[in-house]
Amino acid sequence: MKVNLNFRMLIALSFLLSASLIRSWAQTGATAPAKPSFSEKGLFDSDEILEITLKGNIRDLLRDRVDEPKYFAMELLYTKEDSTRMVMPVQVRTRGYFRRMKENCYYPPLMIDFPKEGPHLSTVFREQKKTKLVVPCKGEEYVVREWLTYKIYNIITPNSFRARLVKVILDDVTKGKTTDPFYGILLEEEKQMAKRNKMIAVDPKLQPQQTKMDDFLSMAVFQYLIGNTDWSVQFLQNIKLIAPDSTSQPITVPYDFDHAGIVNASYAHPAEELLMSSIRQRRYRGYCMPDLKAFDAIIAKYNSLKNDIYNVYTSCPLLDAKYIKSTTQFLDDFYKTINNPKAWRYDFAYPCDQSGTGNVVIRGLKED
Repeated sequence: MKVNLNFRMLIALSFLLSASLIRSWAQTGATAPAKPSFSEKGLFDSDEILEITLKGNIRDLLRDRVDEPKYFAMELLYTKEDSTRMVMPVQVRTRGYFRRMKENCYYPPLMIDFPKEGPHLSTVFREQKKTKLVVPCKGEEYVVREWLTYKIYNIITPNSFRARLVKVILDDVTKGKTTDPFYGILLEEEKQMAKRNKMIAVDPKLQPQQTKMDDFLSMAVFQYLIGNTDWSVQFLQNIKLIAPDSTSQPITVPYDFDHAGIVNASYAHPAEELLMSSIRQRRYRGYCMPDLKAFDAIIAKYNSLKNDIYNVYTSCPLLDAKYIKSTTQFLDDFYKTINNPKAWRYDFAYPCDQSGTGNVVIRGLKED
């Protein structure tokens, strides 16, 4: 009986103490202690270059370029903002199509799978499940340029993939060798991007005319701006779809821009079916729009964002002066065209020309 009485007295004392603290906070204007929060920003909430190390059987991983690549157990290492060195177990495999072929690229792109539980939950990787890592195909300067292309589309619309520039070190435990750091890109996951925009990822088979028109036109003009023809809605070639729900018109979200003229990668070439001389030649690849007035608002939008788009390149310390100059000229040509009614109407009406290649659909390649 004595034990029960003491227990009741302890509970009562705790209740009185809590009530007293609440009154004290209210009287002093202070707020109650907040719930524990993460000290670091999310992976895509910062543009600071993150250095990561992948440690494991790197040799066999990079050699695994078959149609059904297998996962390799690895460790992902990085240093947190508080200088804590984190070591996280992950599964890594090769992915992609063009860049996975050894004759095309030295490094294949990678997929990093995080476990459901583990130390990564207290790091910048806490929200990641399956994250794409873009690595250099031939020259890490092209990785930086492709990253900036994602930044342009982030300016145009939030319905876009966020990208984080990283420095990657490959630590091969089988050979006892470690690479020098090189640039890579971590890409926001599809479901994560959709959720951020209060939507869901969808995967229907449809024609571009069945997607939300304003968003499609803005996306197609963006592809024209960067000089990218390596995409199609019909085959979901470098295009993802998101929508408010499964019954709504989907919105097109582009990704994978290494074949764009603005990146100007040495290994990139336009598809033979398009009869183009160079990736630096722009070709509008939307669908036929008999009424071109729909482009008026799109052109006005791109004009309003002109300074922001140029600033992506002119303010980037990772670019050399020669590339900044050539890219500025490439952007100048775009703005010269869209501010010349005769010129943009000719280019954007190209898909209506039955004798041209505007209606050619580039069949999507296997991608993940």
